[in-house]
Amino acid sequence: MRLLIVEDEKRLALSLAGGLTAEGYAVDVVHDGLEGLHRASEGDYDLVVLDIMLPGMNGYRVCAALRAAGDDVPILMLTAKDGEYDEAEGLDTGADDYLTKPFSYVVLVARIKALLRRRGRAGASPVLTVGDLRIETAARRVFRGEDEVALTAKEFAVLEQLAVRAGDVVSKAQILEHVWDFAFDGDPNIIEVYISALRRKLGAPRIQTVRGAGYRLVAGA
Repeated sequence: MRLLIVEDEKRLALSLAGGLTAEGYAVDVVHDGLEGLHRASEGDYDLVVLDIMLPGMNGYRVCAALRAAGDDVPILMLTAKDGEYDEAEGLDTGADDYLTKPFSYVVLVARIKALLRRRGRAGASPVLTVGDLRIETAARRVFRGEDEVALTAKEFAVLEQLAVRAGDVVSKAQILEHVWDFAFDGDPNIIEVYISALRRKLGAPRIQTVRGAGYRLVAGA
């Protein structure tokens, strides 16, 4: 899952990004409303965490612009304000949820997961099945037959990208875009490390290498 944080309090934004990255999400961060609108419009995000009080363009206007353009990405609004009027205004512009600062990080993560589950019910199934492999995307659990397979957060994220396109070739670029953040400038061959780990845990025949194109998840033996 790929998230965008639009928050001008840099310490807060980086703290949230660090925590969410540890949860297994790919996280991009911007500190300006106009840049946030541009990034959200151009990127393929699963959810946007959007502050209201932003330089350049406030969160209300960013949200309204995305909805006017037909973008239905889930939006969780953050604000230092409180009161029913502020919440109503945020929701009226098209936000899916609203959290007032200061907030608990645990509550933020719970709200994010709830919004992603809600979107999953409306779109892709929260449970992906490929042969005897069952991937519970909301619970972030993987089963091979009746046996649960322990995966790290990044291993799960890579597998999820292969599973949602099971049978199709998924390129390294597609995996990097959704599992690592926008600013990743490391060696793209890091993906091979995670593919190797998944093959050890799930069985090598399940993940095929398509030379020059990427990887394909199949039912396996």
